Amino acid sequence: MPLVASTFNPPAHLRPAFIQTITPSLFRRPHVPLSRHEIVELPDGDFLQLEWMGPGRGELVIVTHGLEGSSQSSYITGLANALLEAGYTVLSWNMRGCGTDRNRLPTWYHSGQSSDLRAIVNHAISRAFERVHAVGISVGGNILLKYLGEEGPAALDLISSAIAVSVPMDLRGSAEQLAKRKNSIYMNYLLRPLRARIREKARRFPELFDISHLDSIRTFREFDTLYTAPMHGFASVDEYWDSSSSLRSLEAVRVPTLIINAIDDPFLSPQCFPSDLARNSEVLFLETPSCGGHVGFIDSLRLSRTWLDRRILHNLAQHSLSR
Repeated sequence: MPLVASTFNPPAHLRPAFIQTITPSLFRRPHVPLSRHEIVELPDGDFLQLEWMGPGRGELVIVTHGLEGSSQSSYITGLANALLEAGYTVLSWNMRGCGTDRNRLPTWYHSGQSSDLRAIVNHAISRAFERVHAVGISVGGNILLKYLGEEGPAALDLISSAIAVSVPMDLRGSAEQLAKRKNSIYMNYLLRPLRARIREKARRFPELFDISHLDSIRTFREFDTLYTAPMHGFASVDEYWDSSSSLRSLEAVRVPTLIINAIDDPFLSPQCFPSDLARNSEVLFLETPSCGGHVGFIDSLRLSRTWLDRRILHNLAQHSLSR
């Protein structure tokens, strides 16, 4: 399958990766759609918080947020508005501990926790929607691709199409990219809520968390070595990254899937652009705009509807009924 030629071409003043990455985060304030809350209980005693939006029938789009995001993140609510206007039902879910309520267990979520997305999909399809689509943003995209690969052909009975955006499908490479001095502003931004999460966990489970070195952590390797990997049952940080990276699952994906990764994304390593795999696949479509930053893709400062929103809608329409 040939690579997808991108139509993303912002004006010169919006092209820098830094502008693309930070502008939506700082200045996009979309209307938050009305939603119906639901709690899904999990087999291990924890729970997930769901937000249902729209008519509750027809075609459903399941939307998964990124690292330390939530169903209230601006890139999620902005996309939800666009999907609702197009007539879709939207299900936005919160990874463990990312909603309004802290999760029950000492563990939280991690970048490859596809089992929770599997629980969401299985819960959603019981409502007999005409079709179900899935969108994953950043780490949410990694979880989505990993899930689709794990399901293989069986996913075709569940998901009609998928879109993954700004995907760190090579977790080790992405961690190394963010550890570079030039990307310290992003690294510090991401570590701040993670440190707060560990402090909250330490207050509730003091016997499990040593926070004496928490403030000295400067990279994901340090954070994941001390906390994520051991708390989630991985023997080492490298085992965590290797087993959780969706790159190793892509060949098994059978659902038509669009991946949109900007060449200038400061979060992504070269391995996050699997061009050869996409060329030889009938279902993986890889779109690599020259710019766009990380979850940016804005072509004007009118941020109520971004190029990314429109691109997602266009792709969904190709796999939807009567559109």
